Amino acid sequence: MEQIIVINGNNFSDEEGFYNEVDKVLTKNLDWKTGHNLNAFNDLLHGGFGVHNYEEPISLKWVNFAKSQKELGEEFTDTVMDIILSHEHVEFLMEE
Repeated sequence: MEQIIVINGNNFSDEEGFYNEVDKVLTKNLDWKTGHNLNAFNDLLHGGFGVHNYEEPISLKWVNFAKSQKELGEEFTDTVMDIILSHEHVEFLMEE
């Protein structure tokens, strides 16, 4: 069964908060800090950072997406969505 990983828009209201949330849900037991940028986010989606294996199929569910889109801006969230959708092993689920 595919693992469901949840990004909760209630846990952040700016880009730095988004990256902290992504670190929380996509990494585990790292002894180093991830980059807080879109390139690092793209890398985390590949896997291998303690939560899912490299290219392992996952479902990524973004809860409260509308709130995130309003607070982070459409340009940023559109770019994030493009990155997510570029990963064939990631099923993207959006919840308003």
